[in-house]
Amino acid sequence: MQTTLADFLRDTPDGEEAKSIVGKCVHCGFCTATCPTYQLLGDELDGPRGRIYLMKQAIEGNPVSDSTRLHLDRCLTCRNCESTCPSGVRYGRLVDIGRKVVDERLDAAGIRRPLRQRALRWALREGLTRPRLFGAAMRVGQAVRPLLPPVLRNKVPPRVDAGPWPQAGQARKMLLLEGCVQPSMSPNINSATARVFGRLGVQMVVADGAGCCGAIRYHNGDHDGGLDNMRRNVDAWWPHVEAGAETIVMNASGCGVMVKEYGHLLRHDPRYAERAARISALTLDVSEILPQFADRLAELAGDRRDSAQRVAYHPPCTLQHGQQIRGNVEALLTRLGIDVRLCADSHLCCGSAGTYSVLQPELAYQLRDNKLANLEATQPETIVSANIGCITHLQSGTPTPVVHWVELVDRMTA
Repeated sequence: MQTTLADFLRDTPDGEEAKSIVGKCVHCGFCTATCPTYQLLGDELDGPRGRIYLMKQAIEGNPVSDSTRLHLDRCLTCRNCESTCPSGVRYGRLVDIGRKVVDERLDAAGIRRPLRQRALRWALREGLTRPRLFGAAMRVGQAVRPLLPPVLRNKVPPRVDAGPWPQAGQARKMLLLEGCVQPSMSPNINSATARVFGRLGVQMVVADGAGCCGAIRYHNGDHDGGLDNMRRNVDAWWPHVEAGAETIVMNASGCGVMVKEYGHLLRHDPRYAERAARISALTLDVSEILPQFADRLAELAGDRRDSAQRVAYHPPCTLQHGQQIRGNVEALLTRLGIDVRLCADSHLCCGSAGTYSVLQPELAYQLRDNKLANLEATQPETIVSANIGCITHLQSGTPTPVVHWVELVDRMTA
């Protein structure tokens, strides 16, 4: 599509990038076949092709409305369309830019979101991105969990023990991002990761000062705040990188896809561009690392390989579409003697999608229920995934245990 940028975007990094992305779209419509919201709503403007048209109108300076914002808000940013697109349209980047442009134009015109929506978005940006604040709130919620209404109880998992963190001393060292909500909602994921790597002779190092990856702010329109989160992490990790930390390990795929984009998002920052690119290059999802140790893990699993259990694996969108990593988890768990099954429509989003399940609950729970129906059709003993948001969202709708797959590896190799 040919695009003529409005004056306020001409010669700006966001404007030129958006123009380039829109220019690759050929209106083929392949994306609509795999878009979860289009499948639910059947509206062209609630699919990638229609949303690209709306964003093209916005960056060209044509009128935008509350309806424009609504259709963009309904997008999960699951990036399934990117996996389907034959033209390589980087839709995820476009929708980040498009949402910001539409919000700024509507705010300038005095068309603001309702107060309740603004308050909720502020609370998510400020609350979820501060681990200490969120942790304190989560502890209170867990203490009174039986008294909470279902809509809140779904977001407050029961308290669990993190288990021991292995002693330091291994020769090889890798950095681990703890995450914003994961230490409070499911602390065993990080400690299980550290234990598995410890058995392989690798020490997990948590850098002081590292915090939110920036995704929550950035994907909710606060680009400046998101970029500040990214710079803080670069500063926190850099001394460890200089000291020889060989990899930055991500066990939350939503964080991983964001950190892998630091180099691109900070490319115009003269102070951070080079370091951010290095950080992105060092970042790997845990599913990209542990398969290298498959033989040793199988040896550690020993006789437990004979007691195969049936597991349904839900690959998060941020892993299979955002990072384009497929097959690694299934192959490794199978190597450990586990019966791993993918459900029907495993490419579709579960509805968690960061803050989406809070901001768009009706659609989110429809997607969750559809996903769980498919997962439970495989008759699993356990459901495993690779992102804390998916795990919490799915667990709210089923009695079947939902855990991170690395927790399964931890139990198998203990």
